[in-house]
Amino acid sequence: MYRTLDDLNVKGKRVLVRLDLNVPMKDGKVTDATRIERQAGTLRELAAGGARVIVLSHFDRPKGQVVPEMSLRPVLKPLSEAVSQPVTFAADCIGEVAESAVAAMRGNNILLLENTRFHKGEETNDRVFAAELANLGDIFVNDAFSVAHRAHASTEGITHFIPSAAGRSMETELSHLAKALEHPKRPVMAIVGGAKISTKIMLLENLLSKVQVLVIVGAMANTFLSAKGHPIGKSLIEADQRQTAAKIVSRAEKMGVAIILPVDVVAAKEFKAGAEHRTADIVDVADEEMILDIGPKTIELFATRLQNVATIVWNGPFGAFEMTPFDTATTAAAKMVAEQTTGGKLLSVAGGGDTVAALANARVLDRFTYVSTAGGAFLEWLEGRVLPGVAALEN
Repeated sequence: MYRTLDDLNVKGKRVLVRLDLNVPMKDGKVTDATRIERQAGTLRELAAGGARVIVLSHFDRPKGQVVPEMSLRPVLKPLSEAVSQPVTFAADCIGEVAESAVAAMRGNNILLLENTRFHKGEETNDRVFAAELANLGDIFVNDAFSVAHRAHASTEGITHFIPSAAGRSMETELSHLAKALEHPKRPVMAIVGGAKISTKIMLLENLLSKVQVLVIVGAMANTFLSAKGHPIGKSLIEADQRQTAAKIVSRAEKMGVAIILPVDVVAAKEFKAGAEHRTADIVDVADEEMILDIGPKTIELFATRLQNVATIVWNGPFGAFEMTPFDTATTAAAKMVAEQTTGGKLLSVAGGGDTVAALANARVLDRFTYVSTAGGAFLEWLEGRVLPGVAALEN
């Protein structure tokens, strides 16, 4: 187990909080503050409890160099707005600049330190650099699940020097993930999409031991269909992974896991929005066509299966959702899951960049039980890997 804010007495303490402020930015301005807003609750709670709150974060990949365009300074305004109080800024995260800024703080103050990745010791998890960060605080709180798969100084190294706990955003994420796969209500369905099997072999193998129904969609389904001898025309495929696909299907059969693959598809000769297209059974895809979405029979098959599951984990769209009309299946499935969720019949957890974008496109983000914006950390959790940033809190 790990400690949470409920286990801490923060009054008068200097609390170092690791956030993920690596947010979309254009021309020096934050274009999407969703991630900031999700983590703001931890800062507000700590400040209200009388803590001096010191925020650590990275931005982009400066590779241990000071890159002015990758400064966290532009995040100051949206962060201040999210916590409903002024946030001050220090132009470094260690050394005299940081120490002076921390020394000047009073109770309830919030301070944002400069990009931790401006120092090489961050990504190498250098013990000396981690100690310098730890010296700025009395307690460490990690509220950045999205970087918990990185064993960096500000996510893992720092926990060896001062008492540590999970922030509210981290706690919420871990709680929902545990409900989805570790202690789920069964039956459990997983939807896995995306372009390549090769990037999701570990994920698929881990899910086989966790779920009762596995829905394989997106371009990666083409490799499974090809392995079964179905024509896929010019569709995206990993020919060298056909044997892997066949092994996954065979293992699923032995384990009693139902695998759902497309039985019909939407095919087109061009990969572009509005391309002329047709619906075809999987045995009827022409040589010059490419599969860009699943068809109505497959959607109906999915809908039928969905009625009998209690938990769903979703990673990857059903088709080329970024182009109309090939977003049809993804949108339809998303709305079905949202309806079951809001009706109290289903616990739904989704994550991954394309998945979040697809659910936003379907306008159902707020109708799922939980949607993770964590990206790589969410995928590694699905793969069953130990996340260093989480393990460090448990230790």
